[in-house]
Amino acid sequence: MLRRLVTPTVLTAGLAAALVSAAAVPASADAQPRPPESQAVVEELEGDGVFIDPSIDAIPEAEESALESSAAEADTPVYYVLLPSDSVASQTGMDSLMNPVMEEVGDGLYGVVVGDQVFQVMSPNVEDTETIREMALQQGGSNQVDTLIAVPEAATEVQEAEEAGAVSGLVLLGVLLAVVAAGVWFVRSSRKRREAEKARQLEEIRQMATEDVVRLGEDVARLEIDVSKVDEATRDDYSQAMDAYDQAKSLLDTIREPEQVRLVTSALEDGRYHMAATRARMNGDPVPERRGPCFFNPQHGPSVEDVTWAPPGGAPREVTACAACAQAVRVGGQPDVRLVEVGGERRPYYDAGPAYAPYASGYFGMNMMMGMFTGMMMGSMMGSMMGMGMGMGMGAGDVGAEGDFGGGGDFGGDFGGGDFGGFDF
Repeated sequence: MLRRLVTPTVLTAGLAAALVSAAAVPASADAQPRPPESQAVVEELEGDGVFIDPSIDAIPEAEESALESSAAEADTPVYYVLLPSDSVASQTGMDSLMNPVMEEVGDGLYGVVVGDQVFQVMSPNVEDTETIREMALQQGGSNQVDTLIAVPEAATEVQEAEEAGAVSGLVLLGVLLAVVAAGVWFVRSSRKRREAEKARQLEEIRQMATEDVVRLGEDVARLEIDVSKVDEATRDDYSQAMDAYDQAKSLLDTIREPEQVRLVTSALEDGRYHMAATRARMNGDPVPERRGPCFFNPQHGPSVEDVTWAPPGGAPREVTACAACAQAVRVGGQPDVRLVEVGGERRPYYDAGPAYAPYASGYFGMNMMMGMFTGMMMGSMMGSMMGMGMGMGMGAGDVGAEGDFGGGGDFGGDFGGGDFGGFDF
């Protein structure tokens, strides 16, 4: 479709008369204006950048000069073609005329006016000619010469807008790349911090388990038993104690994750019970019942009774204890609490944080200790954790009628009849 002027056009008197008169004075009654030969247009455009159809008379010299100056001074090659009314009746006719012209003359913008109705901007190398046309119409107003002369400025504005958009796109891309890079850096840094923290915890827990294994080895060595001189039951308990000790030593070398320490402490708990049973048989004492280890320090071996004890800031509660720790609690003294290394600081294992849950669960049972250590995120594990509703989604309604885990006063099960009282500090 030919691009027609979209606003009423009031030409300068000379140009309007010239464009219209070309169509008003035909050679005969049926004659119609014919488009010029493409080669004729090429020659004029290569000369001064302006082609005015010869049938158009009396173009004011000032306006023709203005068009020539505009074509000569434009930063982008600009050419102007003025044709009489009805000389080009369709887009096909326009293309037939101008395509050979543009191919011969070369790249640039071609402003074409046909009579007082059609204005079109064409180009072999510029894509957005329609935007340039619309801007030239707005800037030229009702004067066709002014509209044509506005083409270079309109082209410059369109180009600058495109370049600004490209720059904005590059800036946005740069910002996005920076955000992505920052995200990658943050993820990697976080992963490195987690790995470093995990390595630190693993080393501390491994050292902790090593101390317990060494302690059991020393206790076994002090038995000084001659297996050839004891009965079968004593030999059996002693053999199980030694097997558990050897198993704990062997497992130390396989720890790659903090959770794996549970296997070591589980073997140590088994070994300490069988060692206590062996010692009782050798002394002629009753074999002790299978109870959980001393809560204050699992290195002490099986507990012998439950005592009422309160952690700092917590409510009193019964916990399992060996004879020495039970006596210390009764007289208001300080039990021999198992201290562990946490970030270079020694503190009670039950106040060491969730990372030490596997260590405790190997001694006391997974169900009992995991709930305790997972719920404790800061401060006293036994005081703060219970004050937070047990964490891990466990509310007051899950604790049981007596406030104990598992109901009936048991915390995750009993050991041979001796309860490890539930904590509800």
